Amino acid sequence: MRVIIVGAGAIGAHLADLFSKIKQDIVIIDDDEEKLERIQADCDLMTIHSSASTPIQALKDAGVNRSDLFIAVTRDENLNLSLCVLAKSMGARQTVAKVENAEFIDPQIVESFKAAGISSIIYPDNLAALDIVNGLQLTWTRQRWDVHGGLLTLLGIKVRNGCEILNQPFKDIFKPDSPYHVVAIKRGDTTIIPSGNDMLIEGDFVYFMTTREFVPNMKNIMGKSHYPDVKNVIIVGGGKTAVRVVNMLPHGMKAKIFENDTHRCEELIDLVDSDRVMVINADGRSVANLLEENIKSAQAFIALTGNAEANILACLTAKQLGVSKTIAMIENMDYMDIAGNVDIGTIINKQALTASHIYQLLLNGDVRNIRNLMTVNADVAEFTAHSGSRITRKKVRDLDFPREAELGGLVRDGEGMLVNGETQIQPGDVVVVFCHGTDISRIEKYFI
Repeated sequence: MRVIIVGAGAIGAHLADLFSKIKQDIVIIDDDEEKLERIQADCDLMTIHSSASTPIQALKDAGVNRSDLFIAVTRDENLNLSLCVLAKSMGARQTVAKVENAEFIDPQIVESFKAAGISSIIYPDNLAALDIVNGLQLTWTRQRWDVHGGLLTLLGIKVRNGCEILNQPFKDIFKPDSPYHVVAIKRGDTTIIPSGNDMLIEGDFVYFMTTREFVPNMKNIMGKSHYPDVKNVIIVGGGKTAVRVVNMLPHGMKAKIFENDTHRCEELIDLVDSDRVMVINADGRSVANLLEENIKSAQAFIALTGNAEANILACLTAKQLGVSKTIAMIENMDYMDIAGNVDIGTIINKQALTASHIYQLLLNGDVRNIRNLMTVNADVAEFTAHSGSRITRKKVRDLDFPREAELGGLVRDGEGMLVNGETQIQPGDVVVVFCHGTDISRIEKYFI
């Protein structure tokens, strides 16, 4: 399949890396030669150096008339929208535009864009806010990914002393009817797709799959029963993501936003619900300011400034002051591993979230959702099993499924259930697949 990416910034580079790993025919266009050279050094693709003022020839050179997916992710949302309309008129099958304006994701506006030839609108700040608010509802997890509205849940948890299942081989504690199981372990720099002889040790970062009704039990099993529910949230940085977060907060949560810029504070007052959100014109990285605003009564702390180092340090400070749930926005991909190693809590990266949503469009099968989990360098996706597909022909234990992939669970007739060796997947089942070290399109072939 042919993929054209316009914009060689962080999102474009991340997409190029993802797509090149699955051996797609990729062209990336940008007016910055240095960025193109860096991407070409790491990825197998074609680059075109072109100014936005002469797009038609660049699109022709890129083969837009035979492209399966056209992605515009420059910093200029108007350019992205215009290029997608142009690409569609020149023969692109699907087009995706990144925007920075919340008004552009209004359902009526989205329908208008579709009529103009733009298949999908991506607003990174909204994706980040959804992820943050979802995570606030389970303070004891680092990551949470819901399937079918939570019928199944993938939980990313840091293992501490007090976990009931430490240092025990999985073959001794997990049975075919167990209500949860481990799909991956991150230990140091190594990702483990577990077998019966593996076990959890303190310090592991673990992904569990479980059903909605068993999630509260997981809190006790993992020794996290002391983690409180979130009622008070402190946010440092009053940008667009912060506004989306506070306007999505569930009933019963209140927030304080620290923002240094006086003019932005005045804007924020008009953008948020004053009954639930307090705007504070002060530096949220200052311990004195945090103590003055009673940070010790907060259950969650979110650092959303544009500075990765500042966000990491702010979260470390909040943890030292006793906050249970800390979340840091890390825009710079180079800081992702560092942030994970210093144990700052949940990491949000808009580039990775955006890329995951776009990545889904490239797959042929009925893929409802896909996430790239950078912590373990893996993908997790929902596939729908079609009638006659390979996945439905045998029990799971007889499928010869790739060792690098794990069938986590499935949804059938509105009920979430876990998968074991005796499971017979049926047409129409929505199956959650955890995939590490193999091309996810290789997994897709089992379902179509």
